[in-house]
Amino acid sequence: MKMFSRIWRIFKRIFLFLLITHLIYIIVLKWVNPPITITQIVSLIDGNGFHRTNVSGDNISSNIKLAVIASEDQLFPDHNGFDWKSIQKAIEYNQRKPGRVRGGSTISQQTAKNVFLWQGRSWIRKGLETYFTFMIEKIWGKKRILEVYLNVAEMGKGIFGIEQASQSYYNKPAKNLNAYEAAAIAASLPNPVKYAVKPMSAHVSARRPKIVQQMNFLKPDRDIQKIIE
Repeated sequence: MKMFSRIWRIFKRIFLFLLITHLIYIIVLKWVNPPITITQIVSLIDGNGFHRTNVSGDNISSNIKLAVIASEDQLFPDHNGFDWKSIQKAIEYNQRKPGRVRGGSTISQQTAKNVFLWQGRSWIRKGLETYFTFMIEKIWGKKRILEVYLNVAEMGKGIFGIEQASQSYYNKPAKNLNAYEAAAIAASLPNPVKYAVKPMSAHVSARRPKIVQQMNFLKPDRDIQKIIE
């Protein structure tokens, strides 16, 4: 019994230490960009390289901010980190077609996963993703979440972040991306290694005009303008 109590005390101390450490790290990342992520480390180990240049939100074109919202999460300004309707639809789809996988993740959830966690679909990872999503929504806010997302997301083989993607694909800084260039990069995000921007894959070519159309539709929205300006 004494041994159990001792182990339980040690476990609680470790848990409290990890909780406090993560909280401090989340707060620091409100102003400091993540040094490296697990996905980027895996990219290095797999031999795909790791190329990234961090930029501030002011140096990221409003076109790419709007493009990823139009492509990935059109309710981004309005939800609290979770789009419950999309999640429910994804669950129902995956139950009907277990051989395929459909996601319902928001930009906030993808940011939490990319910054703090690993790729995969285990229940443990999803549980941690829920915790980190809740925390960054409360501590960072929408503009910072979008900025971090665009700095850490994989956008090609070994290419991470919008600045590196813009330089690699269009030989220009991210702040100068036009709507069609931004839409092409956004179109690749479901699987940026498979869906190439250059040479442009059939998937990106088909999705780009649809994303541009949605961008034009969403652009006048005041809540979106507050985030992308």
